Amino acid sequence: MDNHQATISGRENLEDGEFVILGHVKNAGAGSNSSEKSGNNHEQGLTLQFFKSIASHMQNVDQILVTGTGDAQEEFIRFLSETPQYKNTVAEKSTSNKPGDEQFISMVTGHFN
Repeated sequence: MDNHQATISGRENLEDGEFVILGHVKNAGAGSNSSEKSGNNHEQGLTLQFFKSIASHMQNVDQILVTGTGDAQEEFIRFLSETPQYKNTVAEKSTSNKPGDEQFISMVTGHFN
């Protein structure tokens, strides 16, 4: 994940399924605004919406691996810790360049198996 795009992966069957891509979520960003304050507020609102869109793919998770290239992963982990549904979810972070979908599935499978 980064500030503009996230790939969500999970098990096909919760107990024993293979890892598959569950979805892709994009955040286009705020664009230009008339003032810095309104631009910052708009950007924060879009980021929150982006995180909620990612979380909508994550039902009943107890572990999550958040990987990416910037601060977005730390912000997302903080968002999860402040959301009652994910308060007890164990979140790990990893820094990596953006892999293709197949490489991403291999990385997630290796981490959780």
